[in-house]
Amino acid sequence: MKVLVINAGSSSLKYQLINTDNNELLAKGLFERIGIEGGMLTHTTTGKEKMHWDIELENHAKAISVLIETLTNKDYGVVSSMSEIDAVGHRVVHGGESFSGSVLITEAVMKALDECTELAPLHNPPNITGIKACEELMPGVPQVAVFDTAFHQTMPKEAYLYAIPMEYYDKYKIRRYGFHGTSHKFVSMRAAEMLGKPIEDLKIVTCHLGSGSSIAAVDGGKSVETSMGFTPLAGIAMGTRSGDIDPAIVDYLAQKEGISSADVINILNKKSGVLGVSGIGSDFRDLLENCKPENKEKAQVALDVFVHSVKKYIGAYAAIMGGIDVLVFTAGVGENTVYIREAVTESLGFMGIKIDKELNNVKGVERDISTPDATVKTLIIPTNEELMIALDTKKIVNK
Repeated sequence: MKVLVINAGSSSLKYQLINTDNNELLAKGLFERIGIEGGMLTHTTTGKEKMHWDIELENHAKAISVLIETLTNKDYGVVSSMSEIDAVGHRVVHGGESFSGSVLITEAVMKALDECTELAPLHNPPNITGIKACEELMPGVPQVAVFDTAFHQTMPKEAYLYAIPMEYYDKYKIRRYGFHGTSHKFVSMRAAEMLGKPIEDLKIVTCHLGSGSSIAAVDGGKSVETSMGFTPLAGIAMGTRSGDIDPAIVDYLAQKEGISSADVINILNKKSGVLGVSGIGSDFRDLLENCKPENKEKAQVALDVFVHSVKKYIGAYAAIMGGIDVLVFTAGVGENTVYIREAVTESLGFMGIKIDKELNNVKGVERDISTPDATVKTLIIPTNEELMIALDTKKIVNK
């Protein structure tokens, strides 16, 4: 089955075409600056050179139209017609409590997605736009929604409820939802495969570390805790996001600075994290490699804050699960940053977490980096959310 995976942002659209019979990536690409002057498309057909076009993209429907032309082009396309594409899998950020798994998109599902928009006002609208564009231009092709939040719907009440009056949960569904679920699901399943053990027998902590970061406790294949909450602002310190803070800080800062609470939330989302602490940038490569000598101390403090917050969650989640068998590092920082993996695991020997520094000295590869005497396996697993979406889509369509 050939599945087209769509990840629509507010002004961008990423795609991959995957043959789920052998998990082969056939083509991938990125539309940028949709609805903005200076639109562009980067497209790669597997085994061929990357191609780039400057193209005006007035809306997502136009991008999908160009995508169809690109995939069917006789020179750099991969299918003779769109009839070869069996289904489309859409990444949808927020499914609220309505969806505990991926679903075939129907009118009722679209209505529920609209209702979830207020929970993810920046993310769900472009996801919905991408679905509508595909439905219009690819009539009759099954469309499937795969949710970032769905994997975490297995959390027990004590994990997802906040200690606020229950009326606010009942009225507004204020609770912990968690995100990056597709990634946490993929790497936890892959960890079990690497170790040759049933996932039902494993207690896994998955660390999705990137510009946006989250950690999950996966017990027996099910998410029982995760660091992001009602929004992706909660949890560990991130590239530009603060992670957990005392909620009273919002009102305190608003009064002291003479700004609104919305302004403070914007600061916590876009000007905090390692960017805010260092004053240098949000890219971990800049903090580690491209930092000017006079900024080294600031960069180190920011890195220390990040590492501390990751360690804290690993320890907490081992306690929640009553132990830990596997620790997984994934996503941009987790897969590619030798220093972060070493710093995070450095003082966790008491838990049985020990890594081999030589094995750890790699970027972007799948590897067991544990020492022979480690009782907990530490793995690097490059995430593949697109493949997970494709496989979920295939499963739903085949039903």
